[in-house]
Amino acid sequence: MSGASGQLEKLLIQAFTKADYSGSAIGTFEAYVNPAELTLSYEMEYDSAQGAGTTGSRMDFKKIKPGDLSLAFFLDGTGANGVALDVQQKISSFQTVTGYNGDIHRPNYLKVAWGKIAVKRCVLKSASIVYKLFKPTGEPLRAVITAVFSDASDDQTRVALAQDSSPDLTHVRVLKAGDTLYSLCTAIYGDPCYAPRVARANGLSGFRQLAPGTRLVFPPLEK
Repeated sequence: MSGASGQLEKLLIQAFTKADYSGSAIGTFEAYVNPAELTLSYEMEYDSAQGAGTTGSRMDFKKIKPGDLSLAFFLDGTGANGVALDVQQKISSFQTVTGYNGDIHRPNYLKVAWGKIAVKRCVLKSASIVYKLFKPTGEPLRAVITAVFSDASDDQTRVALAQDSSPDLTHVRVLKAGDTLYSLCTAIYGDPCYAPRVARANGLSGFRQLAPGTRLVFPPLEK
């Protein structure tokens, strides 16, 4: 998956110490190679109680349970693709970013982002590491990290997620022919006047003529 510049975008995991994800990330893990598969799963919960003597039940909706994101990260320290990698060091980086943080007495809050997929706020639910190849000294040369992340949005974000195109959330858009920053700001924020602020957030010096394929981030903005 490539950005507007044609450069390969790597999947990123950022760690935060606060449940509302405020402040700067305290650590980042970048995939060595992007996952070949990404699984998003979710479950609806219903109340299926039925009366005595009935043959069926009415499925009354109760809630949507936190969803899961499943990924597998492949690590190769053989240098086969021309990139040097210390497999054990990369695994330690993953464990530090996603694991238990003694300063907050719990695992870090995480953001998982990759290309056009919406930023996912989550925590690590489980992880397993399979070592595939070793040097004669026992040093690992290849490994696969399989990880499952669960939704961990704060209350304000959960409310915003229930609203289509909520301006309370960060949005990522790739411009299509005919799109303008003004029209996208109108669609996302309900006001084209946010265009200069979005341009500054994306480091743009000019924004009246943006090329199709340009990737823009629309952050939450206060009125």
